Amino acid sequence: MLDLLVTNATLPDGRTGMSVAVQGGTIAEVTAGLRAPARETVDAGGNLLAPPFCDPHFHMDATLSYGLPRVNESGTLLEGIALWGELKPLLKAEDMIARALAYCDWAVARGLLAIRSHVDTSDPSLLPVEAMLEVKKRVAGYLDLQLVAFPQDGVLRTKGGIESLKRALDFGVDVVGGIPHFERTMADGAASVKLLCEIAAERGKLVDMHCDETDDPLSRHIETLAFEAQRLGLQGRVNGSHCTSMHSMDNYYVSKLLPLIAESGVSVVANPLINITIQGRHDTYPKRRGMTRVPELMAAGVTVAFGHDCVMDPWYGMGSADMLEVAHMGLHVAQMTSQKGIRACFDAVTRHAAQVMHLQGYGIEQGCAASFVLLQASDPVEAIRLRANRLKVWRQGRLLAETPEVSSRLHVPGRADRVGFVRPA
Repeated sequence: MLDLLVTNATLPDGRTGMSVAVQGGTIAEVTAGLRAPARETVDAGGNLLAPPFCDPHFHMDATLSYGLPRVNESGTLLEGIALWGELKPLLKAEDMIARALAYCDWAVARGLLAIRSHVDTSDPSLLPVEAMLEVKKRVAGYLDLQLVAFPQDGVLRTKGGIESLKRALDFGVDVVGGIPHFERTMADGAASVKLLCEIAAERGKLVDMHCDETDDPLSRHIETLAFEAQRLGLQGRVNGSHCTSMHSMDNYYVSKLLPLIAESGVSVVANPLINITIQGRHDTYPKRRGMTRVPELMAAGVTVAFGHDCVMDPWYGMGSADMLEVAHMGLHVAQMTSQKGIRACFDAVTRHAAQVMHLQGYGIEQGCAASFVLLQASDPVEAIRLRANRLKVWRQGRLLAETPEVSSRLHVPGRADRVGFVRPA
């Protein structure tokens, strides 16, 4: 007897009337119209059954700290960094853990079951690292949390920055991070990329570097990152996050840069909500959008994913762990409004994000982990348009969260008294 059978589901690739059979936390079969004995059978009602959402770029050590000790009034990246610097001496491990666990609850309710979080290693106390390692341990049963050793103040700019980052890796942090555009000089930034990639190669670690999160078109550390990935044999193990300077670069240079990134196997994570908010702050009009060149990177063969980046922290006062909101903003900013483009944005918060994170057993296929989300939508396009309700969320065959179907009751003379969401004919 099966543990779980989901029937009459629509899959992201367009197949309808599909059944997903689960045994022992693993997908045993995916086929049309399967009927078999199961301890639990769920009729999806034609709704979309998708693999769980993944966030490949987040800052969980800072989440839900909005207003502590004050609010970022300018909305700039640099004031956010300065504000985080003011907050760090006031941090307590138990408060950080409580905020992070609350955020993880939000995430699970929205079908977000894998998060890669950058964790500040600049302070030699490594308090954020110890707190987030504790969170990782506590949520392991229901959420995959990857941690990135992130020298927020610059690994070379900070006294003892290299030693602190290495200690974080010794403690069990998963990925090597960096922020070359925040080093004191462009040369120091390039040197930090080289050094950090060498540390990753020596330790067999992945790399995920904040790269060129600036409006300066001459910030070109993504080029160095691509070079180092090839030089050190790290192809497929390196990610560049943000890359917003590419938005301001001239087209000729980008025509050279895109093939270099693709050849190096470096992936890119854009953060639509934050990039559109933080970038272009020094412009009058026209005002730059700021987000990197998502459709051009995709067309060049680069794996591109979307991250949430921040939720209610020194950099961003909004957010709710909803990756469909991220995809919704991403398609607007990148002007990816074709059917193909919208579906690519759905992939950017699901399977492409999973690829960036190197998640194993991800997807709705035989042999994959039975982790998926039932959305109140007929396909990925409608899911993004409606920021669809998450009807049920499963991880390895176990139900983690559910939300009743959403509809509205109207009290308008001559009209039906109940209405669902508008779907195209």
